[in-house]
Amino acid sequence: MHHPASKPPLDPSIPVSPNNPCPFLRGLVGEGFVEGGTVPLNTLSQTIANATGETGLKKVSARIQVRGVAMIANGVKHILKSIFSGAQLDALRGGPLDKRGAGSRILGVDGKVDEDEIARLASFGRSYTDPNTGSSEPGLNAAEIKTFMRDNLKRAGSAARWYYPLLMKFEWPILLKIIGKGKQGEERYLSMADVRTLFEQRQFPDRINQRIVSQPLLSSCQLRFRWAVALTALVIGLGLAALVAVAEFPNQVRAMLPQKGVLVNLLPPPLPAMPETKAAYWLEQNWSLKDRHWFHHASQGTATFPVPYEWFVALEQPRLHLFSKPGLIKDSAYLERFGFIPSPQSVQVDTATLRRFGYANVYETTQASDWSTRWTPAENVDGLPVGFARMTGVVDPATSRREDDMIGLTCAACHTGQIHYQGVDVRFDGGPAMTDLKKLELATGLSIAYTLYVPFRFQRFADRVLGPDASKADRAALKQKLSTIGSFLIDWAKTYEKTIEGKTTWDGKQQQDTEEGFGRLDALNRIGNQVFSQDLAMSGVKGFEKNLHAQDAPVSYPAIWTVPWFKFAQYDASIEQPLIRNAGEALGVTALLNLSDAYPQDRLWRSSVNIRTLGWIEDMLRGPDPFKAADGPKFGGLLAPKWPSHILGDAWKLKPDRVERGRAIYAEMCSGCHLPDINTPAFWSSKRWEPSGDSKVLNAVTIPLDEIKTDPEQSLVLSKRTVDVPGFLKVNTADLQTWWQCEIPTASASPNEMVYALGLMTVVDLVARKWMDDENIPEAERAQMWNLARKNCLNPAPDPRYRARPLNGIWATAPYLHNGSVPSLYWLLKPQNERPQKFCMGRRDYDPDTVGFAVAADERCKTGETEFSATGSDGKPIQGNSVLGHSFERKDGEPKRPGVIGRMFKDDAERYDLIEYLKTL
Repeated sequence: MHHPASKPPLDPSIPVSPNNPCPFLRGLVGEGFVEGGTVPLNTLSQTIANATGETGLKKVSARIQVRGVAMIANGVKHILKSIFSGAQLDALRGGPLDKRGAGSRILGVDGKVDEDEIARLASFGRSYTDPNTGSSEPGLNAAEIKTFMRDNLKRAGSAARWYYPLLMKFEWPILLKIIGKGKQGEERYLSMADVRTLFEQRQFPDRINQRIVSQPLLSSCQLRFRWAVALTALVIGLGLAALVAVAEFPNQVRAMLPQKGVLVNLLPPPLPAMPETKAAYWLEQNWSLKDRHWFHHASQGTATFPVPYEWFVALEQPRLHLFSKPGLIKDSAYLERFGFIPSPQSVQVDTATLRRFGYANVYETTQASDWSTRWTPAENVDGLPVGFARMTGVVDPATSRREDDMIGLTCAACHTGQIHYQGVDVRFDGGPAMTDLKKLELATGLSIAYTLYVPFRFQRFADRVLGPDASKADRAALKQKLSTIGSFLIDWAKTYEKTIEGKTTWDGKQQQDTEEGFGRLDALNRIGNQVFSQDLAMSGVKGFEKNLHAQDAPVSYPAIWTVPWFKFAQYDASIEQPLIRNAGEALGVTALLNLSDAYPQDRLWRSSVNIRTLGWIEDMLRGPDPFKAADGPKFGGLLAPKWPSHILGDAWKLKPDRVERGRAIYAEMCSGCHLPDINTPAFWSSKRWEPSGDSKVLNAVTIPLDEIKTDPEQSLVLSKRTVDVPGFLKVNTADLQTWWQCEIPTASASPNEMVYALGLMTVVDLVARKWMDDENIPEAERAQMWNLARKNCLNPAPDPRYRARPLNGIWATAPYLHNGSVPSLYWLLKPQNERPQKFCMGRRDYDPDTVGFAVAADERCKTGETEFSATGSDGKPIQGNSVLGHSFERKDGEPKRPGVIGRMFKDDAERYDLIEYLKTL
């Protein structure tokens, strides 16, 4: 092999193997630039890149392309040999780059030139003017070469492989680029004279030789240095590109990453875009403006977020910005993207401000009397959305030490609803929220991580929390505390994942979370994980991570209007005692709780749960005794919202003729389980009303799971799940029998291991009693708080089951069924097997015709929306996401069967008649 600088004259006697079918490579060998056998990839790539005449990045690109092609030229089995030794030019025939007769066929397998095939090539071209001599000569331009290659493939027929067109792009077009003629800016062509010389004599035009000779090959040392510089530049470039992509297009980057990997968790969860709100309205529900605002922000004693209040409002949103600071996580516009509803700092403001927050009718109707003015005021000085509350006067339950104010979610966070229609927001209390708490949890944890590790963020955070003049020592202490919280969150997430991986469900399947998404939460399993695992861990009690359970039974947030008058709450009719129901919810939303034996015995069961506030909330919801109303029985307290036809357009106007037809259908098909309209005497005279103390409670119809056949998961959580508790806590479920004289036994088979339902009932009972003891509540007031006629006992009805509640306000509770698996009333009234298997949830418009959310076939979720799906990517059912049951499909003469509760509707017109009536309830 000759160095280009000392290349001798062409020697036609230099042999070229017939197993080298590439005319350009044969020219390199024939000219003496490379050996005819094995050629190192560095030598080959540099020589061909020099021949192109390119410079700079284009030359680097050419070298990389040649190196890649040469590396595979001898086949996949020889890649490693090619990398370390080089390409074997005398063994290319029959390799992956050989088109086996589907090419030009100019060069035969014996290495001889076929003159007829050269003539055929020329037939595809025309005459061109030589830019050097001005004479005319035959040649082919790029378009004519493409036509030639297509004809080659056509001639080969079935012998052509799918990748041959790709190979051809690295043959004649590259040859045209290297040895083609043409002045700058003019069309280039391939001279047939040059082609003939290349094939027959293995000789390049002088201009090509000159390019190669004028550029000596670099030494190995020089190449390594250049590669190192190039690699460094590439890494820096890729890093900058990644930074820009993550900062400006985080959702797109997140979508490209493995959804269960570490990297995806470093990016914020995608959130829906916020469409413009033209107007907003809060519906009248028998609450005053002040009561509403109090309910929205009254702390029930929870510290839902893992940092103090002042820290939370100082955290920045988990977004990277190249040239600006991100907004704060507390910004209402940001939290609204998680589904929360904006709320004013105070209702003692001007009318224009109230209207902006949806209180447009505040001075246009007669307001109900205030309840909340008698109670501890609730502030919202930072303008947080509905459902956020500041817990003041915090005392650590274990140490009795005063702590910083905390921030938590209230009842309103999950039980305040809104719908959107053509730019108008309609809001109502007590309805299901359309929030995604899982995304908010992830965003909060990520915000803490960004504060600790993204440059400059902690400095800004410390300035907000401590003030710009804070000392280095104070800043260091703050960072240490924040780092401890961050480490705990990461460790706990790992513990949760590891524990769940080793556990099975009640029916023997591998436990795994079911996506909750917008409008759903697995409240029961979350409460169990908090109380029986995380609270123990935070109290320093180890070994009870085993109590963790996957969040695999998500449900829609239930409507809570009139619930205080139901004998049993929850979809599965499992809790009778109102205080236990409310205090259990507060514990699940992360109230502070001491479960440690490292402190004096009298501090066990001490918590931050505010029993008195929970009682006030229940009073507001319940209202006065409906049977003692002067003008006949009727509900007070929080009433279900009325169909908002007076606010929205013509599509919302009720059709009286349809309402009347629907009324008859309701009486036939629905009232047997859901009872008559609450505004009729038939409802109040129902035998479902049972005596309770000096009043009555509604023991709503419950339907066995085997009969209703809707998704089973929520109905099985309390009875199928078991929990283990430390012996020193002395949780004796048999105490329920002593305290409440329950009708059925409450004792556990084991002193420490117990059914989740009994364990939770007992623990919450102990927490409530401890609060009353610490507050020295008199017996009369205790009796009032407990509402002693309502027992903390198991429902004696057979397990499992689901409750059929009255349908007042049903229009405001989409999507339907307890697990939110049916997008609208229309689809609920269709046969179960016809219901949509998947649909998207988030901030999307309400459909007044189907009453719920319109679903399009094969719709794709917009950025940030969450997809409800009955089945996974593997086609198997997703735990907790069944769309079956509660079906209207029985034909005349057919016997009753599980999952089918009524006859088939005659047609859609009959369905829409019933839907029209349901709008009026």
